Amino acid sequence: MIRVGLGWDTHRLESGRRFILAGIEFPFEKGMAGHSDGDVLAHAAADALLGAAGLGDIGEFFPPGQSQWKDADSMELLDLVWAKVKKAGWRLVNLDCVVIAEKPPILPMREQIREKLARRLDAEKQAVFVKGKTGEGAGPAGEGLTVEAEAVCLLEKS
Repeated sequence: MIRVGLGWDTHRLESGRRFILAGIEFPFEKGMAGHSDGDVLAHAAADALLGAAGLGDIGEFFPPGQSQWKDADSMELLDLVWAKVKKAGWRLVNLDCVVIAEKPPILPMREQIREKLARRLDAEKQAVFVKGKTGEGAGPAGEGLTVEAEAVCLLEKS
């Protein structure tokens, strides 16, 4: 059996926060606001995995109002999600992601992001891809107010 999952997340950009994607900090004057560290890519990937496995969504597992998740490392949250998905008998076939941000550029860090996600999800690097897009000046991401991430995954029952 194979299943597809889709994940999406967005966070406002704020001064005084770190800009983190897949646990990798980018040099940038703003970061993503959020209850956790605001890593939209880790959140979108987690939601895609949970959806494909039919296990729920990230908000159910890590409610934003609970103090235990305050400033949580989102890659550790992704690890917890992946452990549940694996326990349910699934393996990752591929994960494809898009990060929409006017700045900073994603391309210089893309290979590091792919490697880190692949390692965390027990996959080969070629099974994980990440694209950086701008909003071309349109909408909140294009105006530099937010960062968005989308992820789609294919899981196979092992």
